[in-house]
Amino acid sequence: MSGNFLAYASGFVLAGGASSRMGTDKALLELGGEPLLVRAARLVESLLGSATVIGPPEKYARFWPRVVADQTAGLGPVGGIVKALEISTTRWNLVIACDLPYLTPAWLRYLLGRAEHSAADVVLPFSTDSAGRAHPEPLCAVYHRRCLLPMRRAIQAGVRKITDTLQGCTVEAVEAAAWKPFDSHGCLFKNINSPDDYAEARARWQRSAAQ
Repeated sequence: MSGNFLAYASGFVLAGGASSRMGTDKALLELGGEPLLVRAARLVESLLGSATVIGPPEKYARFWPRVVADQTAGLGPVGGIVKALEISTTRWNLVIACDLPYLTPAWLRYLLGRAEHSAADVVLPFSTDSAGRAHPEPLCAVYHRRCLLPMRRAIQAGVRKITDTLQGCTVEAVEAAAWKPFDSHGCLFKNINSPDDYAEARARWQRSAAQ
């Protein structure tokens, strides 16, 4: 793996969801004195030299210099991924949600490295629940621009679930054995959906900062 990700990949952060369970905009919740949106964008920027936020510029442009609106209302995260692929100028595109505070540079570096040598259209991690069932993590994945047309067609057919829009794409699964070495705290893919999740993330950050 070359590690020269700038030659073939761009980075995007999805923001602007409804945040209904949280009751406030998750993207602007602070962790360590920074909004989650900014933390996620800085993480992507550290690997790829820049990061583009997909979300309403009127809400986020004062927090990050490059914000692009997703103009397809009502599609949810799948619309943000399609917008990222529409504006991308590179083959591969790292897409993460803004509310995944436990992602690390080492893990994303590994994921981008997998994409560099992949013949698939999507490099998609799969997490496991307490029962051992696998679940795709499409909001922390790397998408080739080849995904754009199949995803557009699926959306036009009324499909809204991200993984269902990928039916016309080849998927390289990143199984637990590959990502667990990057998950020392057991919460790599845990997102912030509720006030309890936010309190947990803050407590974890405070413990880490105190060490």
